Amino acid sequence: MAEGNWSVVRVEKISAEGAQKTERHNERKNESYANLNVDTEQIARNVHFKDTGGLTYNEYFQRLIDEGKISTRGQKAGATIFNELVIDVNTRYFEEHGGYEYAKQFYEEAYRFGCEIYGEENIVSAVMHADEINKAVSEELGKPVYHYHLHIVAIPTVRKEILWSKRCKDEALRGTVKEVINQVSHSKKWKNTVPLLDENGQQVISKYGKPMFRKSYSVLQDKLFAHMTEAGFTGFERGVLGSTAENLSSLDYQIQKDKERLADIQERIEAEQVRYEPAHEVHKTMAEIEGMGQKTLTGKIAVSKDDYQQLTALAKEGITSRSEIQDLKSSVSYYQRQYFNASSAVERLQERYDRLKEKCQPFLQALEHFPKLVEVFVEKVKELFSIKEAQERKEREDRAAARKEQSKHRRGRNDWER
Repeated sequence: MAEGNWSVVRVEKISAEGAQKTERHNERKNESYANLNVDTEQIARNVHFKDTGGLTYNEYFQRLIDEGKISTRGQKAGATIFNELVIDVNTRYFEEHGGYEYAKQFYEEAYRFGCEIYGEENIVSAVMHADEINKAVSEELGKPVYHYHLHIVAIPTVRKEILWSKRCKDEALRGTVKEVINQVSHSKKWKNTVPLLDENGQQVISKYGKPMFRKSYSVLQDKLFAHMTEAGFTGFERGVLGSTAENLSSLDYQIQKDKERLADIQERIEAEQVRYEPAHEVHKTMAEIEGMGQKTLTGKIAVSKDDYQQLTALAKEGITSRSEIQDLKSSVSYYQRQYFNASSAVERLQERYDRLKEKCQPFLQALEHFPKLVEVFVEKVKELFSIKEAQERKEREDRAAARKEQSKHRRGRNDWER
């Protein structure tokens, strides 16, 4: 095995708004790139194992919702709706095993791995980039050498059973499965479930007495390495055991994880605050209802006048609430469609902005490095525009005077003829 060949897979969280930037980069929709290693003449060599069929990432997501294949039930605005898996092995590995053709075979198998993780229909896009030159290796080997890696954009879903509530009229249905949905949820998709074991094979217990689990991203690294080696791709090692971001510097990684932890804690706090008050009120109401009435000798329930009036009011409120809930569901669906339509419009505007920025790039660079010269240039342009405007204004005035003179001449001729 060649020294230093290793595999890496990392997971990025993407919201509907963030999908626009990811899409422009992955699908090479920009005219220029922050990554200076992108060779635009080589973009045609990029390989799609799956594309959106002409849709944007957000449009593809909305289509799955409309078809009832995924659900965003319980999700907040701005939540993670996409994952991006970036699967990578260092440049030399592919150069040693056959280059471009070998990379296509390798990442086609890696795409199958992604399908196992997310399900093929939840894969939005899978593209192997073959257009980023590795300058260091190219200089060393004396020829252009490109770095191959795979971007998989997918929708993280978990299977969730929705049960009939205790208020269901049919007692036989209560607590049974009402429907099964594929719920979009990054946190549930990547919940830590694999026990962390010590040297004796026993699960590690934290100082607070709770069982500890391996980080799900670390488990993902293991799964990728096992899948690829079982498929016959060898000559590389798994990234450092326990690491979830081998290609990041230690400091960058710590900053990134701290941000993720804070965002996750904030999200959970907000979710609990939203749920607590309504749930608390419902709990009190249910307890009051259960305490109403007393059994008589005949087995019937007798309630007081006040309890009867309260039950009647609650029943009316429940009937009214059903209609309101249905209206709210319709509103949510409408505004969700509006949101994604707006997102698509923003994407198109962003593309126009990128093209405009590309055209202005020489001027912006000149402004950064030679501000005085640019200032002189701008003043000169203003002066030229002023001269041009004065000329155009004089031409308009001359034309107006000529028309006035012609009109005066015609009136004089008509008077002479009369």
